[in-house]
Amino acid sequence: MLEMASPASMVARRALAAASHAGHDGGSVRTWKILTFVLALPGVGVCMANAYLKMQHHPHENPEFVPYPHLRIRTKKWPWGDGNHSLFHNPHTNPLPDGYEGPHH
Repeated sequence: MLEMASPASMVARRALAAASHAGHDGGSVRTWKILTFVLALPGVGVCMANAYLKMQHHPHENPEFVPYPHLRIRTKKWPWGDGNHSLFHNPHTNPLPDGYEGPHH
């Protein structure tokens, strides 16, 4: 035998069912289009400007290399290249076990 649902759950179920059918009149498409052009695109533009300005003031020198014994441990060579560079090695940011690879442009 099925139990009766509580009145509160029935009200919540009806509200959610009504909300799922409310967007078919085209009003929600217009709302999301306005939100995209008024909030999302300017927000992306502000984030891009912030990243560009921070990049302009960022020092381009690498931090001083400290050879901590627990970092960059090589027990065997990598199976590619010279065996000392990881697969996604970036010479501008990733030091080798003995330090950075030299001057950068």
